[in-house]
Amino acid sequence: MAAERKTKLSKNLLRMKPRRAFIEEHWYLDLPEFKGKESFIIEEQSFLLCEDLLYGRMSFRGFNPEVEKLMLHMNAKHKAEEVEDETVELDVSDEEMARRYETLVGTIGKKFARKRDHASYEEDENGDIQPIKAKKMFLKPHD
Repeated sequence: MAAERKTKLSKNLLRMKPRRAFIEEHWYLDLPEFKGKESFIIEEQSFLLCEDLLYGRMSFRGFNPEVEKLMLHMNAKHKAEEVEDETVELDVSDEEMARRYETLVGTIGKKFARKRDHASYEEDENGDIQPIKAKKMFLKPHD
């Protein structure tokens, strides 16, 4: 008897749209995949390479010979790079150093000059300090 009996759905329920099970694609935008530039980021497991640190275990004056051998081997690369950098890179050329020295002489001279000598130095538009030439005095005309 229970099998024969069917329940009828109400009008309101029949008018409702059935609930759909949403597919995962429903939640994503239909945009083409973004193919960006190749990433220049390098991931390292250790920060030692980034910081350019020396080998961690150290020994001096034969205290631990095994560690000293390791230390020499690991730090040899670092020292070779430092020597190469020093030889290749010149901070100031010889000509520029000569120009700087010329201006420095006047600056230091002005610093240690006496008060009456301070008036005998003059600054250019470039900031260069140069001694003032002796002022021409009035010459009395000949009769």
